Amino acid sequence: MGKDKLKRFAEVNTFSNVLQLDEGKPFNGQWSKSFFKNNNPLVLELACGKGEYAVNLARLFPGKNFIGIDYKGNRIWRGAKTALEDGVNNVAFLRIQIETILDYFAPGEVNEIWITFPDPQPQVSREKKRLTSPRFLEKYKQLLKPGGAVNLKTDNDDLHAYTSEKINELNLNLHIKTENLYHSEFADDVLSIKTYYEKKYLKDNKNINYLKFSFDQP
Repeated sequence: MGKDKLKRFAEVNTFSNVLQLDEGKPFNGQWSKSFFKNNNPLVLELACGKGEYAVNLARLFPGKNFIGIDYKGNRIWRGAKTALEDGVNNVAFLRIQIETILDYFAPGEVNEIWITFPDPQPQVSREKKRLTSPRFLEKYKQLLKPGGAVNLKTDNDDLHAYTSEKINELNLNLHIKTENLYHSEFADDVLSIKTYYEKKYLKDNKNINYLKFSFDQP
């Protein structure tokens, strides 16, 4: 492991806006009230990487609370450090495996979920690892309040097609679907937030897919 990565692991352990592994469990069902000290809506970014989306959403919506979730502490370090340096107090980061997310949040506690450029897990044998596979969708259904939506941004056409297929199979409520976000009418300030990887994809002229759906009956 490189020196920079080791330094980031050590530093992230000192950040007040980062909770690691079991540290987040005491807030199950009480994130807004006990951690953020308010009653504002709670939004999650899953597989948040460097946390660009969570931090920038927090800037845009000071009346909401945001939690970026990832397992790799050296990635979370960037977003957490930026938030601390810039005084963005309505965003935090939780270092856990997303498979265990139901251990950290109560049913109906979450208002919205963002999944931004996740690993598409293209091998058929790894379908269950895809963050929009039925086993993960069932977890999100439990976490979300009525009317709460899931947002997926991805450069991977196959993941976009796979998720669209599952939305149809499970009779979920599809709100928005586009295979080329920045050439659509949907690219507002929120959807135009760009992650580190998204900027790279756009330089390569890659199209960006976007889906928004919910578990309410269409």
